[in-house]
Amino acid sequence: MASGILGTADLLATTVTDVYTVPLDTLTSTNINICNRNNASVSIRLALSATTGVQDNAEYMEYDTIIEAYGVLERTGIVMQAEKIITMYSDTANVSVVVTGIEGSTI
Repeated sequence: MASGILGTADLLATTVTDVYTVPLDTLTSTNINICNRNNASVSIRLALSATTGVQDNAEYMEYDTIIEAYGVLERTGIVMQAEKIITMYSDTANVSVVVTGIEGSTI
């Protein structure tokens, strides 16, 4: 089981990106850090998805949330079941996502 940095991404503009998928038979406690490296604000979307590359309306944690220039958005203590996927979207490039946490077996 992994711990520490579980996934990273440098988001492309207007592209849904899978950042981390919880392995089979695993429970994960995660923290998500989103860093805007631009000198202007960006709009992001964050979802805990069941399907790769897809964000269903009921799965959003953040929707068109604004992160100011050089700002950070952090979500902590997110517990996820097996095969759930952290997916991200940004209207602008140069946005970093780092997922940290710990995985544990459900068996």
